[in-house]
Amino acid sequence: MNTLPQNLVHRRILLIISGGISAYKSLDLIRRLRERGAEVRCILTSGGAQFITPLSVGALSENKVYTDLFSLTDEQEMGHIRLARDCDLILVAPASANIMARAAQGLADDLASTVLLATDKPVMMCPAMNPAMWAHVATQENIATLKRRGVHFIDPAVGDMACGEHGTGRLPDVPEIVTAVAQFFEVSGPLRGRRAIVTSGPTHESIDPVRFIGNISSGRQGHAIAAALAGAGAEVTLISGPVSEAPPAGVQVVRVTTAQQMLEAALKALPADIAVCAAAVADYRPAEAATSKLKKSGDLGLSLTLVQNPDILRTIAQGNHRPALVVGFAAETEAGIEDAKQKLARKGCDWLVLNDVSGGKVFGQEDNTVTVLKNAGKDATADVWPCMSKTDVARRLTAEIAAAFE
Repeated sequence: MNTLPQNLVHRRILLIISGGISAYKSLDLIRRLRERGAEVRCILTSGGAQFITPLSVGALSENKVYTDLFSLTDEQEMGHIRLARDCDLILVAPASANIMARAAQGLADDLASTVLLATDKPVMMCPAMNPAMWAHVATQENIATLKRRGVHFIDPAVGDMACGEHGTGRLPDVPEIVTAVAQFFEVSGPLRGRRAIVTSGPTHESIDPVRFIGNISSGRQGHAIAAALAGAGAEVTLISGPVSEAPPAGVQVVRVTTAQQMLEAALKALPADIAVCAAAVADYRPAEAATSKLKKSGDLGLSLTLVQNPDILRTIAQGNHRPALVVGFAAETEAGIEDAKQKLARKGCDWLVLNDVSGGKVFGQEDNTVTVLKNAGKDATADVWPCMSKTDVARRLTAEIAAAFE
């Protein structure tokens, strides 16, 4: 099991790096946050750029680095208002006396200060400066003002400074900052204390030692859902068929091959509060798999006797240890909403996510278009979502799951 903190998985952190010798620590901070599953975008102030380069920040974050408030290209790609709000937390590390003063006064004369003024997201600051600057009444009054406005602070450490002085003003060690960020999300995660099971990917049903019945599911959507649930604070067990998709950080991964193995793993993972059956399970398997490779026999064809695989979704939804919320997935090429409503009722799940996979769509792709059906019977509803990335589908589905438990 991956033991990294679950509560940073898929968390979107906007890191503002202001001026100061401790800016070099932000490079390690980016790496540590990403190791724990966070997505990190960075704003590098003109002062911060005196100590580290946009190239090094971009290489570690694997994202564009933003520096200029008046960059036409940046505004077209990601305007400063969207940048201020398309995140879960704004982290200022290091936070210089200058950037805290400007934030306290509501100035907006560069990208960092404008984002801090425009955001509606939580802000966490990690001050770092000379001890005399830290102790100055102006700095302390600015901090008091920001705290009254809801800004979170990680207090600076005591130690030797780059200027040769000793006192309070060192940027806390990177692990301490990461822990503080993790604890922030641990408290705020809407699914904290909930247990979730997610099935993902295809199943492979052996014909002989070298051939199988399967499909082209990549597992990308199921893995994204597992990551999003973990990011919302849930304890997630991901039961994955054979895929090349890397498992998300912070989830327990159980690898299986066949439908029967997937069912056994799912039942073993119960009890749970949430089950999301996103796997593309093979409906049939050979009645008997050959123990050696089947050889061609002249021009004769090959006949296989197939038997039905267990229905994992229906077994979980109608079982004795049924989770409070069971979400199924249906990949169809022709089925309409009415067919999906019948399937929702037949399976016994609470919600059904319908994918149109006609023409090779969805499987292995970055984006997905889904229709979410809820409440079987006369009260059944169908909500058609616009095409979006599978990560965004996972986040939206997780948000609706969290809302269902409120």
